[in-house]
Amino acid sequence: MSKKYNRLDKDNAVVLLVDHQAGLISLVRDFTPDEFKNNVLALADIAAFFKLPTILTTSFENGPNGPMVPELKAKFPDAPYIARPGQINAWDNSDFVAAVKATGRKQIIIAGVVTDVCVAFPTLAALEEGFDVFVVTDASGTFNPLVRESALSRMVEAGAQLMNWFAVGCELQRDWRNDIEGFGAILGGHLPAYANLMQSYSQNSK
Repeated sequence: MSKKYNRLDKDNAVVLLVDHQAGLISLVRDFTPDEFKNNVLALADIAAFFKLPTILTTSFENGPNGPMVPELKAKFPDAPYIARPGQINAWDNSDFVAAVKATGRKQIIIAGVVTDVCVAFPTLAALEEGFDVFVVTDASGTFNPLVRESALSRMVEAGAQLMNWFAVGCELQRDWRNDIEGFGAILGGHLPAYANLMQSYSQNSK
């Protein structure tokens, strides 16, 4: 039985960046450090480009998990920043949930560290409350591919959709003609091969 295509809508989506903290990121082993950082910052650039409400949260940042990576705080200086004092599941923090619901948006784009806990737990809780959840797999990291696949399987079975940051951007963009230079600059900034395409395009369009 076919299901309705529930595509991302820039007017109905909110981005949740969960526990991208200096300490926790050191645990990520299913991506190389440079690759993972690039993916996370690409998602952040997409959120900013489409002016999506973005919520940042950390877990026990005064402990071993460490502070949120500075690039994200700098990218979203006015975004809600929820420093959870101890809750492992961000959805157990009332301030975080209130910030999500205050946006009035029903589509959640989520990424975080680690995938099996910091992403999976709030994803499952949000799905239970009726949100549509889109997990950005390449901007979420964990200990190894086996752990990642187990976590993704659990979320999919509960109703989450899996996407990478490139697909998120393209689905929000909808049509290249909306802003090829602006959107293309994001892609080119994070995908070297796409930078070559944009350079070719710029030269041929003169």
